Amino acid sequence: MPSVQNLPQWLNHRAAGVLLHPSSLPGGYGIGCLGQSARDWIDFLSNAGFSYWQMCPVGPTGFGDSPYQVFSSSAGNPYFIDWEPLISLGYIRNEDLHSINHFAPSQVDYGSLWETFFPLMRVAHRNFLQNSLPLEKKYGSLDEFKNLHARWLDPFAKFQTLKTKNDLKPWWMWDDEDKNAEKYRIPAPWSEEYDFHIFLQFIFRSQWEIIHQYAKSKKVSLIGDLPIYVAPDSSDTWNNPELFQIGKDGKFQAVAGVPPDYFNESGQLWGNPLYDWEKMHTNGYDWWVNRIQDQLDLFEVVRIDHFRGFHDYWSIPEGSTDAKRGEWETGPGAKFWEKMKKSFPLLPFLAEDLGDINKGVRNLRISSGLPGMAVLQFAFDGNPQNLYLPHNLSKDLVLYTGTHDNDTSGGWYYSTDEETRSFFRNYLNIDGSTPGWDMLRHAYRSVSQLVVVLAQDLLSLGSEARLNTPGEPCGNWQWRMTGEQFTNLRNHSCGYLREQAILADRFREKLR
Repeated sequence: MPSVQNLPQWLNHRAAGVLLHPSSLPGGYGIGCLGQSARDWIDFLSNAGFSYWQMCPVGPTGFGDSPYQVFSSSAGNPYFIDWEPLISLGYIRNEDLHSINHFAPSQVDYGSLWETFFPLMRVAHRNFLQNSLPLEKKYGSLDEFKNLHARWLDPFAKFQTLKTKNDLKPWWMWDDEDKNAEKYRIPAPWSEEYDFHIFLQFIFRSQWEIIHQYAKSKKVSLIGDLPIYVAPDSSDTWNNPELFQIGKDGKFQAVAGVPPDYFNESGQLWGNPLYDWEKMHTNGYDWWVNRIQDQLDLFEVVRIDHFRGFHDYWSIPEGSTDAKRGEWETGPGAKFWEKMKKSFPLLPFLAEDLGDINKGVRNLRISSGLPGMAVLQFAFDGNPQNLYLPHNLSKDLVLYTGTHDNDTSGGWYYSTDEETRSFFRNYLNIDGSTPGWDMLRHAYRSVSQLVVVLAQDLLSLGSEARLNTPGEPCGNWQWRMTGEQFTNLRNHSCGYLREQAILADRFREKLR
C-alpha cells in the first residue's frame, strides 16, 4: 500500500505512547484531574520510555458524558480541575469536599459528580469574587486570559449562561431572543453566571499549562483528539450557524452518520450538523484554522477523528430515524488540507482513517502528508494480506493495540472466536496467556514509527475496564485506574517497559 514519503517532523523517530483519558487518572474527587496524579503519571511515562501521552478530547461534556460531544471545541472540561490549589488559597475548605470525595475510586459516577461538583465550584467562585488576588498571583491575570481567548471564550460563556437561563435545554429550544448569538448581550441578573464560566476556564487553562510544561520537562509530548464534527448543542453551532447546514429557523437540514454495513444494518445516526463547506471555503477555512490552533495550544499533536469526512461524508436528511436514507456527498478534499499545510507547515496531525475506507480517502491522506492509523486487534482475521498485520504495515501508520472504542486486549482475546485466537497465537508465536503484553511486544518491534498502547493493557485488565462501547448510550467513559493499580504498575512494570523500548529503538530521544 502507498505511504507518505516524507514523514512530518514529529514522527521522524521511533517512539511509544499510552492512551489514557484524564478522567481515568487515579485519585480523589470522583474523577481524574490535573493535579499530583497527572504529574505522577507523566513521571511514569518518562521513566518507562514512553514519549507520548494520548487522550480523548478534553472539552466540557454534556448529556451522555462523551468527550466526543462537547459544548465547545476550544473550552476545557471543568471536571479536570484540581481542587488542591483552591483549598490552599482558601476558596474552598477541605471539609466542604467530603461529598465529592466518597465516590468509588474505580469509576466515574457522572450523575453524582454533576450534582456535587458545580455547587462546590460556585462556592469557590463566590470566594474568588471577594478576593481574586491570591488566585491571580498563582495563575496570572484573569483579564489577560479573557483578552487572549476572547474569540472562543466569550461565546462559550454566553452559551453556558443561556443554557442555565433556559433550564439546560439545547439552544434550538431556547427563547427566540436567546437563539441569536450575534445580538445577545448578558443582562445584569446573569452576569455572575457568565463570570462563573470564565472563572472555570481560567482555572482549567492555568492548571493545564502547568501540567503541559511539566510533561515537556520530562520529554513527554501530548496527543489530543479533535472530532471532525462538533456537537449539535454547542457554542460552535450556536455562535456560527451560517457555517453549518442549519436553516434560518435553527433546524438542521442534514446530519452526520455512517451508512449501513455488515455490523449495523441501519447504519449509525450520529446527529451532528454537517458543515456548509462552500461557505467554509469562501471564508478561507478560518474557523477551522482557529479551531485547530486552539487544540495546538494544548497538545503537540492532534488526532483528526473521522478523517474520511474530508473526502466524502454520509449526509442524512433531518428527521430520519436511522442512517439508511443518507447519501454520499463530496467533502472539501485537497483544498482544505492545502490551507492547513500553509497554516501549520509542521503538520502536527494524525488522521483517523479506520473503517470502510476507499482509495480516494487514502490518497487524500497520503497527498496531504498525514500519517494514518492501524489497530492490531483488527489484524487477526486469518487473512495474511490484512493491512493491519505487522508484516503489512508502513512507517506512516501509527499502530495502536486498541483505541478508546475497542475492548482491552485481554477483553478482546477472551471474547473473540477460537479461530481468531488461534491465528493470533500462531502469528505471534505465543500461548495467549498475556494478550496485552504480547501485543505490546510485537507492536514495539513493528516498522511503525509510533506505537500507542492502552493503559488498561499495561494493567492486564479485561472487558470490565473498557472505556467505550460504540452504539451503547449508557455505561461508557467511566473506567478509572485505582491508586493501587497505578502503584503496582509503577513498581513492577516500569523497568520492563523501559527495556522493551530500548530493545525496539523507541527510547532514543530519552537517551540523548
